[in-house]
Amino acid sequence: MTTYTSTKEFEGATFVRASFKGATLRFSDVSGVSMRGVDVDGLDIDSHDLFFGSLFVNGVDVVPLVDAELNRQFPGRELQKAQTPEGLREGWLAVQSAWQETVQGTPPALVNTQVAEEWSLSQTLRHLILATDAWLGGGILRKEQPFHEIGLIFTGAGEMGFDMSIFRVEPPPYEEILTVRAERQRQVTDFLATATADLLAEERENPWGGGDWHPSVGDCVRVILEEEWAHLRYIRRDLARIG
Repeated sequence: MTTYTSTKEFEGATFVRASFKGATLRFSDVSGVSMRGVDVDGLDIDSHDLFFGSLFVNGVDVVPLVDAELNRQFPGRELQKAQTPEGLREGWLAVQSAWQETVQGTPPALVNTQVAEEWSLSQTLRHLILATDAWLGGGILRKEQPFHEIGLIFTGAGEMGFDMSIFRVEPPPYEEILTVRAERQRQVTDFLATATADLLAEERENPWGGGDWHPSVGDCVRVILEEEWAHLRYIRRDLARIG
């Protein structure tokens, strides 16, 4: 099958009686797309940014419905939006408990298994190490170079000019990943243990650059929680496909 990469040739296009059966769209912009009279049986949409906009199906915005269902499936997920130190601490405990269940329940033979080119469990944990480094180490604590060498950065970071020499090329042993991951979890736990409402309200810089958004300390914590819940959902989804 033909692969279209980094193309804008379909922007504003109209497709009539066309077949996209079995097609895959990855890291693509489909905002504002209108589909009328279409067969959507088995259509599978997975978007981390879903909750920042709207998605209409037969005139109904389904985003609030999806959000509520995910909160039901993942108790404590709703606290990723908490505004108080107590709420954020409770939300952190909930997501760490859920992660502990997943990590301990995954057979060793599956920790490096990838499904449909998604990250494996070991890769996901490395990315969460990086997310904690970025938003706690870089964003909140303002460390000049907060990243651990085994962190796994998002696709395309090198093309965006990010210094990839920080990170180790060879995949680390799973035991090392668990050790560093536990250290980062303790760092967040220790920070939240003494966080106050005044501290959460303090302004910080976006650790990924750009001057259009100046997150508060609380915003940085909420990004960490969002990353934790989102990637927990991804890995449970993929492990279920294997099982």
